[in-house]
Amino acid sequence: MVTGIFTDSLMVEWLKSRSKDTGHIFVFDSIFEIIYVVGFVVGSVIRKIYVRGYRRNKIENNRDNRLDKLLLVIVSLGFIAAPWVYIFTGWPAFADYHMPSWAGWVGVVVFAGALVMLWRSHVDLGMNWSPKMQIRDEHTLVTGGVYKYVRHPMYSAHLLWAIAQVLLLNNWIAGPAFLVTSLPLYLFRMPIEERMMIDRFGQEYKLYMSRTGRMFPRLWK
Repeated sequence: MVTGIFTDSLMVEWLKSRSKDTGHIFVFDSIFEIIYVVGFVVGSVIRKIYVRGYRRNKIENNRDNRLDKLLLVIVSLGFIAAPWVYIFTGWPAFADYHMPSWAGWVGVVVFAGALVMLWRSHVDLGMNWSPKMQIRDEHTLVTGGVYKYVRHPMYSAHLLWAIAQVLLLNNWIAGPAFLVTSLPLYLFRMPIEERMMIDRFGQEYKLYMSRTGRMFPRLWK
């Protein structure tokens, strides 16, 4: 009996130390991790709805390549692997940092904005969307909705998502992982995608470029 009490006492002390060191006795350490998971599910549902229709039209121009695929794999590490491993295991706890609660709520607002932007981008783009660098038959130039202001609003949405991840997941690896891994993909893709659009729409797209920003609204004309 004494041995059992002693063992239980050691277990309680171990759990307390683990809580202090990692903050992950339970699956979720904070309300912000729960919000992140819920937001991730919502974003995945939005994407899933529109993935189903993009293969219906024949490919007219395909710039998909190995480097793009490699960059997508790297992004998945920062977008999926790093945050989910951290949320459900607490690893790597040595990289944890602390931020005031107001920063987390700013992250919630930014995350909400990212999801709205993602949804609106899909709605406005409709059947023209493709997850790859492809242009399909019957592709049209969309210049309304959020595309009236920026040419790559989905990348803008992902950038907001990445910033929110930093604010919601207080870990030097899991937090900025999406931001660090996604920027090379955007910098690689955007010039190629715009060249594809110029090849398809010519001067019409060049004029569109002159009055819009890539990922942020143009503040000057």
